[in-house]
Amino acid sequence: MTYAVTVDVGLPEGASELDALQREGVVLLLRRGLDSIEGIEGPDGMEVELLDDVVAVYPGGALLKLFVDAPALEFAEDATREAIEVLLERTELLAGWEITRCEVELHPDLLQESLDAADGPDAPPADPAERARRHAAAEAASGPSGLGDAEVEVMRHKLRSLASRLAAFPPESFGYSDDEEKRLVDRETAEVAAGALVYAIDLLVDELFGDLAGLEEDGPSLEESDGPFMILEDLPPQFALQYTVLFVRRLIVTAVALTGRLTQPHFGRLSCVAEELLMRLLLTHAEVTADTYGLLTDELRTAWGVFADEVYDDMDHEWLYDPAADDMDQDPGLAHLGIAPIGVKDWFTPFNEEGHVHPYAANGDDDPGDAS
Repeated sequence: MTYAVTVDVGLPEGASELDALQREGVVLLLRRGLDSIEGIEGPDGMEVELLDDVVAVYPGGALLKLFVDAPALEFAEDATREAIEVLLERTELLAGWEITRCEVELHPDLLQESLDAADGPDAPPADPAERARRHAAAEAASGPSGLGDAEVEVMRHKLRSLASRLAAFPPESFGYSDDEEKRLVDRETAEVAAGALVYAIDLLVDELFGDLAGLEEDGPSLEESDGPFMILEDLPPQFALQYTVLFVRRLIVTAVALTGRLTQPHFGRLSCVAEELLMRLLLTHAEVTADTYGLLTDELRTAWGVFADEVYDDMDHEWLYDPAADDMDQDPGLAHLGIAPIGVKDWFTPFNEEGHVHPYAANGDDDPGDAS
C-alpha cells in the first residue's frame, strides 16, 4: 500500500534561521540525497520503496512528504525515519539537523472513506506507480511548496520586478507576443521566467565560491574530495578528476563575465563550452527557485525552452553528460562533423574570433587538470 509520510526536520538548537539563499541550498542537498535512495530496508529486512517526494524548506527547517510503498503503516514510518536519519548524517552540512516529526497523517473521515472504498469502484489502483502519481497530483493541487499564498505572491512579484534587469532578453525571448496567434506564454509567465534567471545569478555565483572554498580545503580535485559541492557535482561526472582549484577559479571568472553580459543591452552569443554549461546550470537554478516557491508550471518550462532555443547555437554540450564523452575529446573525426571541442582543456576556448573569454579563464599553457 502507498503511504504519504510527513517528515519535519528542524535546525540544530541555537542555529540562526535560514535566509533565502540558504534555503535554496538545503533544497538542493535534500533533493540530491533523496534522489540517491533506490530503496529502503524496513524492519526485519522488509523492503519499502520510495515512489515520490516533495521538499519544502522554510526559515526554521524543512518539510518533506515522502510517498512510499510498504506492507503496513508502521513499516512506512519506521523505514522513512531511518532513511532520513541516514541522509542527514551523511550530508555534512545537515549533520546537526533533527527529525521532529515522522508520521503518516490520516484524518478519521479520510480513513473511513478509504476503508469504504477498498473493495468498491473508487479503490486505489493496484499499480504502486499509479498510486504515487495520484498522490503527487493531489499534493501539487494543495501547494507542495508548503508556503502560504501571501509568500508565494510576494516571490512572484519579486521575480517579475527583476525581469527588466535581463536587458538583452525582452518577454518575446521567453515566448510572449502581442500577437495572440504567436503567443506561447502570457506576459506574466515570461516575466517570472526572466526574473527567475536574474534571481538565480546570485545563487550560481555564491555556490561556485562555496565550491572553491571546499576544494581548497579538501582538494586537489572533485574526484579526490569527500566534501559536498553544489555546482561541481552537477557538471559532467566523468571529468571529476579535472575539476581542480584552478578549474573552479576559471569557471567563476567565466560565470561573472557571462552573468554580467546578461544584464547588458547586447548579450552577443555564448562564447565557449564553459559558458554553455554555466547557462545550463543557471536555468536549473531558476527552475529550482520557481519550484521552491510553488511557481513552477508547464508554461514556465515552455518559456525557458524558448529562451534556450534563442541563446544556444547548438546543444553539443549535452554530449558531455554521456559517459562515452570521456573519450570524445580524443576523436579527430568529431571536428569533421562540426562538433565543438568538448574536452575539459577546450571548455574555455572561444568558439570563434568573435567570442570573448576573460583572459584569466582563457586557455594558456596550463592544463586545468594539472593545477591544484
